[in-house]
Amino acid sequence: MFQPLKGKRVIDLSQVLAGPYATYLLALMGAEVIKIEKPGEGDWTRSGGPDQDLARQKMAVNYLTQNGAKKSVTIDLKKPEGRALVLELAAGADVFLENFKPGVANRLGLDFAAVRAANPAIVYCSISAFGQSGPFSPRPAYDHIIQGMCGIMQTTGMPGNGPTKVGAPYVDYATGMNAAMAVMAGLMEVQRTSEAVQIDVAMLDTALLLMASLMTQHLTTGWVPAQNGNEAWSASPSSGAFETAEGTLMLAANNDRQFRQLCDALNRADISTDPRWKTSEARGKNAADLRSELNAIFVTRGAAEWEDLLARFDVPAGRVRTLDEILDEDHIRARGLLHVMKIADSDRPIHVPSLSFQANGSAPAPLTPPPALGADTDEVLSACGIPLERIAALRAAGVL
Repeated sequence: MFQPLKGKRVIDLSQVLAGPYATYLLALMGAEVIKIEKPGEGDWTRSGGPDQDLARQKMAVNYLTQNGAKKSVTIDLKKPEGRALVLELAAGADVFLENFKPGVANRLGLDFAAVRAANPAIVYCSISAFGQSGPFSPRPAYDHIIQGMCGIMQTTGMPGNGPTKVGAPYVDYATGMNAAMAVMAGLMEVQRTSEAVQIDVAMLDTALLLMASLMTQHLTTGWVPAQNGNEAWSASPSSGAFETAEGTLMLAANNDRQFRQLCDALNRADISTDPRWKTSEARGKNAADLRSELNAIFVTRGAAEWEDLLARFDVPAGRVRTLDEILDEDHIRARGLLHVMKIADSDRPIHVPSLSFQANGSAPAPLTPPPALGADTDEVLSACGIPLERIAALRAAGVL
């Protein structure tokens, strides 16, 4: 099995999406992830969501998505004994990850300095909306707020329709992937230097870097992106969205080779040799006429038929699908992108994401389902050398 992080222990104090997704990726790569949760409540995502039966079990869908292959330990961080216990766990760990608002970890006595004092070779990762420095740093935010601030909403949607949010919390999940990459780099640095590493991951930084080419173009040339609808950023008239007899087709025939292949697929070689459209520069100057010509052709067949035909001619194209349609494709099953598991007290199959890439021909999936709240408290604390008598006393004091 692909488990490059086997033997590494992660103390995870994060909640909701970005932090838990980061540690989920680490768990899928073999790390032992110990999720620290508030007694009686747990991660905020354990409750709510569209399935009330799962929510009542504190196994809501948003929690199930990114908490498999972890262990749940309940510790009350508001109690001094609880914070001291977390530092004891950190002393035997390799990674410490939190997503408190900047300043909270310091007030709890669980900041980088405190954790490094307990473990001089720790990778300490903080995930926040705006990072640990800068004027915005103290502010709280969620995915949709970051989307509004980073500029993406001004480029999304049809021109004239106002700013449009991306439909999924993509900033959260991209931030989680960013944090997981940073943690792995931190582990390599600790291996090289034997010194602790402090990682600072911000949602706004991540969101902006997802638009790296737009930033570079703007800062270099002064170009300001506007709402682009469903058109390609290349602005090529033979790329973008085309309505068909049934459905919408997304097409990318940007360069001269792709354009010739497109014309061959359409059985219209005359278009590619027409002086108005023979070169990329000419196509740009006569874009409206070319677009009109292509529109008239694409409405003669459905998007699915065009997708199959264009694939045979090596022209990048795809039919616009709904989520249920793409998840029903054989390709998704072949890639092993999703893993089906069951949780206690439920016969319903739960579909969760596998690792976001394949290794040795497969995508690693969680070996165990998401843990019930506090299910691993005694086992983990005992394995870390905490005597059973102390565990019982901590539970009696309401710490666990």
